Amino acid sequence: MSATIPRVAVVTGAARGQGRSHAVALAGEGFDIVAVDRCADIDSIPYPLATKDELDETAALVRAAGRRVETLVADVRDLNSLQAGIDSGIEKFGEVEVVVANAGVVGMGLTDPLDEDVFRDIVDVNLRGVWNTVAATVPSMIRNGGGSMVLISSMQGLVGRGGDGSAATFAYAASKHGVVGLMRSASYAYAKHGIRVNSVHPTGVATPMIFNEHMARVFDANPDPSAMAGNLLPVPFVEPADVTNAVVFLVGEKARYITGTSLPVDAGFAVM
Repeated sequence: MSATIPRVAVVTGAARGQGRSHAVALAGEGFDIVAVDRCADIDSIPYPLATKDELDETAALVRAAGRRVETLVADVRDLNSLQAGIDSGIEKFGEVEVVVANAGVVGMGLTDPLDEDVFRDIVDVNLRGVWNTVAATVPSMIRNGGGSMVLISSMQGLVGRGGDGSAATFAYAASKHGVVGLMRSASYAYAKHGIRVNSVHPTGVATPMIFNEHMARVFDANPDPSAMAGNLLPVPFVEPADVTNAVVFLVGEKARYITGTSLPVDAGFAVM
């Protein structure tokens, strides 16, 4: 009997929310998981980020799905530590076939138009962190003979609705639009290696990024929710699993000739 060829997926922002959902679903599809998360707060970001305990819980769920997992506490803004951790996972599990660049932050409710710290941190996590993830994994994917990258953007990467002039909203929209440019350029660069690159664009997702004390205060203080809502279908938020379903499709055989595309999971948010 021949040995099973290992299948390896790297997921950033894996400790909770969308990232956990993606990691556990990919484990169910037969992938060993390299689960990456910062597991610490960022001073300029107004809500708590994930913890090491939450990353460990993700790991337990992956193991319960029958797959191996390597947890990596690393900041996607730090290419050297990200590269070293991913290389450690490659040594244990084999070459990378799938990458889900999911890590991201938002600063909704921060209204200062000149807040350089929040602008820098949001762009660094949401855009430079995605580029770092691509850079840290693509050599392995080339050695693997191909694979699939899914870059998690946002509907704010396709539209400008919700802009209020603040550094926080400008940074978020600009960084998420930037992910689209990165995706398109990467899909062109790596097609010859059999690597497909696509982006997914959710509307608001029911995760701790939205459901936290800071955001509760923002919602309470905002008499006009149009900047934070606007789904055409009668749902205020989609669920992490709805985004995961798109991810699993894009990395799978049924999407084998889909590359360079932006896939909305938006409940009609973009319909004008």
